[in-house]
Amino acid sequence: MTTILVTGGTGTLGRPVCDRLRADGHEVRVLSRHSPPYAVDLRRGGPLLDRAVDGVDAVVHCTNIRRGDKDAARTLIEAARRAGVPHLLYISIIGVDRVPLGYFRTKYAVERMIRESGIEWTLLRTAHFHDLVLQLLQGLAKPPVMLLPKDVRDQPLEVTEAAARLAQLALGPPAGRVGDMGGPEIRTFAELARSYLRASGRNRRLVEVPLPGRVYRGLRRGGHLAPDRAVGRVTFEEFLAERFSPHGA
Repeated sequence: MTTILVTGGTGTLGRPVCDRLRADGHEVRVLSRHSPPYAVDLRRGGPLLDRAVDGVDAVVHCTNIRRGDKDAARTLIEAARRAGVPHLLYISIIGVDRVPLGYFRTKYAVERMIRESGIEWTLLRTAHFHDLVLQLLQGLAKPPVMLLPKDVRDQPLEVTEAAARLAQLALGPPAGRVGDMGGPEIRTFAELARSYLRASGRNRRLVEVPLPGRVYRGLRRGGHLAPDRAVGRVTFEEFLAERFSPHGA
């Protein structure tokens, strides 16, 4: 039986990764700030982190700390080195090296830290998950008019598909950077918004707005898309149908 540590194991991605590994009969250690026995804040580390990484076959790093990602990665890498962890997996985002968004730059910096850590590693970049796109659209729909970035597209991916791929990679040897995972369709934000409004039964006027700056230009050019890696199967409409169904709500 393989023992895998999943950081951020109670989150949107970490939870289905853990579920998949357990379903396949593997021992899973869940590391999260509020989840004993490994309730650890990765920005600080400590003895519990050393216990969590001790003797594991792989670490899947799913923790996502908006302010503190690099500190968390540094702490985890140091603990993994001390424990002699043989395999460190990291999930990143398509386009972190092409779109000059601050959050993307942080993810790219963590990628470099892992590549230079001295630990054998695997890196998977994915498109944005359906859940994140839904959260963004829900926020934009609060006013009576939805303001959307003009000419910006996205390629949302079902999180459980990414989780299944991560679990598969965790059970194999370190593979370096593997093929990106994009969702099955590239859609404009206006199209995604219309699908959300239909599924949720809401009525909003849509207005597409051009935005200034390098980030917007990078997104408009599609730096965060992977049309040649449209490997996901679940469409955004299928995700919405499940989420807004009576049993999924």
